[in-house]
Amino acid sequence: MPIGAQIHPTSIISAEAALGRGVSVGPYAVINANVSLGDGSHVDSHTVLGAPTADYYADAGAYQPAPCRIGRNAVIRSHCVVYAGVTIGDDFECGHHATVREEARIGDGVRIGTLCDLQPQVTIGNYARLHSNVFVARNSTIEELTWLFPYALLVDDPHPPSDTCTRGPTVRKFAVIGARSTIFPSVEIGEGAVVGAMSLVRHDVPPNTVAVGVPAAIVGSTDDVVCHEDRIDRVYPWWLHFRRGYPDGVLPEPDDAPVRST
Repeated sequence: MPIGAQIHPTSIISAEAALGRGVSVGPYAVINANVSLGDGSHVDSHTVLGAPTADYYADAGAYQPAPCRIGRNAVIRSHCVVYAGVTIGDDFECGHHATVREEARIGDGVRIGTLCDLQPQVTIGNYARLHSNVFVARNSTIEELTWLFPYALLVDDPHPPSDTCTRGPTVRKFAVIGARSTIFPSVEIGEGAVVGAMSLVRHDVPPNTVAVGVPAAIVGSTDDVVCHEDRIDRVYPWWLHFRRGYPDGVLPEPDDAPVRST
């Protein structure tokens, strides 16, 4: 047992798994042989790490699981499933019943909410924030310091079902995707752009613009967004007024904010 580890007796941990110092593993968790888990990480009850991919069920005898690597200080809450072949950086945190499929690449400090579903081969940059019930299609790219709010959908198939034309969207740095919005395949949400809640985005959204509606249309610049409660002098970029949960040095300083358009 690793130094300082707290392992519940009902958990199932392969002798070939590599657990760091001070980890804790809750009741009925399963950690498979292909898993490495960093120091100080917490795995809650009924969680599966290194879950087998479809290849296992096709031919269990020939199955060779890819490594599942999770960095330091992860918090993985109950009933989450992280597949073989996933790489996650340090300080990861997820809600309950989240799924991270094979070949996902997730950076440091990422947060994903309850019931998020990350499909295979997604890429998520450092300190991205995905709220509850977000669906991210295969081969989608979400850059660092982005926000995706509840029930946002990133889809990859323009005429389902298809295996030949699929390509997930790209969400650039500092962009915000509102609740219940749908982003179509291959669409790029530009750096610092904002997609309003319940929008259907079928075309690229330029940097620092606001897109709303069904179908979504560009309605102006993020500089034009105002706080109707008069509590915030300037709404975007959001990091001017929201910094909770980010380590020092990760977000730009307020003095680095771009000059307002005129």
